[in-house]
Parts: sequence; C-alpha cells; structure tokens
Amino acid sequence: MLAWQVTRPAPVATAPLRAVELPIPEPGPGQVRLKVAACGVCRTDLHLAEGDLPPHRPLTVPGHEIVGYVDALGPGGHGVSGPAGSRPPDPAPAAPIRLGDRLGIAWLAGTDQTCAYCRRGAENLCPASLYTGWDVDGGYAQYAVVDADYAYRLPAGYSDGELAPLLCAGIVGYRALLRAELPPGGRLGVYGFGASAHLAAQVAIAQGATVHVMTRSARARRLALELGAASATGAYDSPPEPLDGAVLFAPVGDLVPVALAALDRGGTLSIAGIHLTDVPVLNYQRHLFQERSVRSTTANTRADGREFLEIAGRHRLAVTTTPYPLTAVDQALEDLARDRVDGAAVLFPDGV
Repeated sequence: MLAWQVTRPAPVATAPLRAVELPIPEPGPGQVRLKVAACGVCRTDLHLAEGDLPPHRPLTVPGHEIVGYVDALGPGGHGVSGPAGSRPPDPAPAAPIRLGDRLGIAWLAGTDQTCAYCRRGAENLCPASLYTGWDVDGGYAQYAVVDADYAYRLPAGYSDGELAPLLCAGIVGYRALLRAELPPGGRLGVYGFGASAHLAAQVAIAQGATVHVMTRSARARRLALELGAASATGAYDSPPEPLDGAVLFAPVGDLVPVALAALDRGGTLSIAGIHLTDVPVLNYQRHLFQERSVRSTTANTRADGREFLEIAGRHRLAVTTTPYPLTAVDQALEDLARDRVDGAAVLFPDGV
C-alpha cells in the first residue's frame, strides 16, 4: 500500500515525509482494519513533520483524522465504546462492528485503563496513553488499523471528507470549549480560525453563545462571519465586549496575554493544541487578577468524542475542507504551514 513516513523532521518546504510502499497491516486481537477513505491533515501532523513534536518512533505514518470502511477483523471481540454521554468508569455495552461499517479513528489510540486518571474518567491524562500517527501508524496511507474500543461510530448526513476533520479538529476543539467553562449565553472569544476553531465556534453558537473571532487571516474572518460569529477582527485586536471565556487555537504564545486581557472578571482562557510557542511574562493585575484563569487542553477522552459526534449528528455543522490526493501530502502540509488552507485539509487515497 502507499503510505507516507516522517523520515527526518525538518521544515515542510524541505519535504520531511517520504512516500513508500508498505505491506497492508493485519489487525491483531480486538482490532479492526479500515480501508481509508479520507484523512484530515492536522496542525499536529505539521508539528511532527517539522520536529516541534519529537517523533515517538522512527518512520511514523502520520494522520489521526481517519474515516474508513472496515475490511478486516482481528481475532476477539469488536465493539465501539457505548453511546455518547456514557463516561468512564461506567462504560456502556459495546456495539458490534461488522465488515463494511464506516468508522472513525482519532488521536487517542490507547490507554492502560488501570491508572488513577483512567479510573476517574480522565483517560486523556493517562501516562501510558498512545496516539495515532505518533505512537502507532496513522492515516496517511491506504489502510489503517485501530483497537476497536478506540474507534468511533460516525453521524449520518456527512461525506467522508466532511467527517475527517471532526475526528480531531472537532473533538479536541470541543474539549477546549468545555475547558473554557462558558456560562449559558456567554460571550466567547476564539483566537485563530482554522479547522478546529471553525467547528468549535459553530457548536458554541448552536448552544447560545455570542462568538467573537480574532484571527490574522482576512479569508478566515469572512468565513467566521458567514458561520454566525458576532464579530471578526485581527488576531491582536480587542473584542467589542469583555469575554466570559476564550479559546486559543493559534499555537502562538504571544496571544495568551492578549486573550487574558480581553476576559471579563471570572473568565477562563482555554488553550487548545499540543504545541505552543513561548508565553511572554504575564502581569498579575492585568491578566490574572479578578479570578481570571488559564487552562491547557490535553487530548480528549472517548466520552468527549462521542458527545461531540452526537452534537454533530443533531446540529448539521458546516465543515469547510480543502481536498488533496494522498500523493500530494507535501503540498497539503506546506499549504497548512502557509495558511493557504480553507478550513481543514483532507487527503483522499482514491483521489479527489
């Protein structure tokens, strides 16, 4: 099968990934194999390719926003974790997986389920956690394998390409939105407006929030207004009113004090993403006093994923994508790095 591997982390302009022919993987006990129909290109993949995230293993196949169709079952039981809303440690009965089912593979690929974090429902903090496209091969390939317990049922009414960004941009953006602890009808600031932000903003609007977007891209600002944002201005501009909560999607540490200064009393800034440039020195009185808070977001739990996909099934989200053939991985990553992608870049193994 055709796949892409990270051979030597370096700037994407130097082509740090290499196209190779690999054997089609065989699913092990409790695993399923998907024929990949679409795979989103996440900024985390870019960080891995460029070395901001040190590779966990040599020659990793990136990609963790995978939509595919089951074409092989490994030995043992096969069931997707129970319905949305069932949070560990009380999992619902698994639904059986059958050949031909459309499933999703996301960032979280495995946890030990025995540590204190897993037992209390915080499996995203598990020290033994594994990640798709970082610890195990991902979806920049024609086939991918996943432990059945970490696969997702997908909502109807979306194409394969529309579903792919939901599996990380959507799920992790949703967790970052939860971490902002926005009150009902609150005022939300969104800093950066790429794949994850344009989905989280729609969820917040559907739940009654007033959303203000701050981003450097004029094209992204236009999209934000089309999707229902109350305002859209430059990344370092002040919103038109104080914010009850904010989510920083841009991996730019300089924006942390900017966002904190825009918060009203008691507001919370949630930082999404796995990588952030250095944060400048904060001024206590201006940025943190009056019970303003700043919080990081670390991956997601499977319960977060199920809840978000259930919301996506109830509220039809407008998913903006830019398609690429699997043979054009270098171009997709470079376009992402240069902010030339509308919404989310998506790879299609069978062509666009």
